[in-house]
Amino acid sequence: MNEKRICEFLNQAIGNAGFELKFQICRGETRHPDFENPETVVKFSGPDVELLLANKAEMLLALEQLTMEMLRMPPEQHSLLCFDANDYRMLRIEELRVSALTAADRVKRSGTPFSFNPMNSRERRVIHLALRNETEVRSESAGMGPGRQVVVYPAGMASLPDSPAPPPPPFQRGRSRGARR
Repeated sequence: MNEKRICEFLNQAIGNAGFELKFQICRGETRHPDFENPETVVKFSGPDVELLLANKAEMLLALEQLTMEMLRMPPEQHSLLCFDANDYRMLRIEELRVSALTAADRVKRSGTPFSFNPMNSRERRVIHLALRNETEVRSESAGMGPGRQVVVYPAGMASLPDSPAPPPPPFQRGRSRGARR
């Protein structure tokens, strides 16, 4: 991985945003190698690290995605790069793993499918891997785009059809913001 380009990009992005952040680029290390095994980890610290972690680490994940785009990494290689701060990734993996096992127990008891809220591909992968040894349930991803989610089914149950995507808002010609009716 091109550490020099990552460093240049992040220095510029952090500087332009006015954040007080430091980062360190490390060789891949993870406490959950079964779930995530990156080649490169970028660890953030500093007074503004909480801004990166707000709203389920939305800014941290966006910065990671922008960096992958800058590097022109194909989607199948996205797992090779990981951004983290305050061990957020390790804690999130553990949270997802426990949630997956809890959902599996619920499906076993009730016999009805359980749908997780939409999540990104890395988080869906954690759910699938956490359930891979469960013989009484199975998991599959359903939905499209940002609405993609994991559904846990009893092992012998057929998949439910995906719900149709909501229609786009109607286009209104000639109306602009602030126009009077």
